[in-house]
Amino acid sequence: MAAFDKQLIAARDVALNQLVKRKNWAAREPGVIVVFAIVFVVAVGLLGLFIHRQCAKRRASKSQI
Repeated sequence: MAAFDKQLIAARDVALNQLVKRKNWAAREPGVIVVFAIVFVVAVGLLGLFIHRQCAKRRASKSQI
């Protein structure tokens, strides 16, 4: 059976611990996620309003012809 290098195992455990900590960023910072969600909803709403107005202008110009 091969001998295990304890320093290598400890280094691997530290690296794994750092990766696990990174994956939980959203749970640690819920306020940032809420702000991102609000900005996204507002941006989608404004984009939808812009598209709706452009379609309404196009329909109005077609009906006059």
